[in-house]
Amino acid sequence: MNIVIVGTGYVGLVSGTCFAEFGFSVTCCDQRKDIIDGLNNGVIPIFEPGLDALISKNIKAGRLHFTNDLASSVTAADIVFIAVGTPTNETDGSADLSYVMTASKEISQNLQGYTVIVTKSTVPVDTNKKIAKLITKTNPGAEFDVVSNPEFLREGSAITDFMQPDRVVVGTTVPRARTLMEKLYAP
Repeated sequence: MNIVIVGTGYVGLVSGTCFAEFGFSVTCCDQRKDIIDGLNNGVIPIFEPGLDALISKNIKAGRLHFTNDLASSVTAADIVFIAVGTPTNETDGSADLSYVMTASKEISQNLQGYTVIVTKSTVPVDTNKKIAKLITKTNPGAEFDVVSNPEFLREGSAITDFMQPDRVVVGTTVPRARTLMEKLYAP
């Protein structure tokens, strides 16, 4: 199974690395060239105990890749995680979904075959409906489902939290998407 993670911040980088450790092929994408160049040269932009060794191990095993080229990564993806920032809007305190929607639009333009789009970012209720509407408008022929998969990672123990969770929450009503997500989290 091919996994794409959009966003290499704390959640995206830890999640992508742990999925690679599960044995999946993972490509972490970010528009920030300096971050991707750094990751490709062994520079980890965040500190999480054990993350550098896990990244190195999975790069060497050929399961973990970093790129700025989201378009070509999405074409081969079975599951695409949106793990971009959702800063608070200073005006009204709401979540700024501009990064989520920008990522969704770019993803939608490159979908080929059935793909599960997963919101890992912290988003308000109904965001998945907005993402699905945008994807359908941008790429009417796309075959996809949008799934929620909130994260419960604590800084300093994120790898353990991911690898040995006390719960995994997946929000979907679609059996096909649920089956793929169960397969992904089975390890």
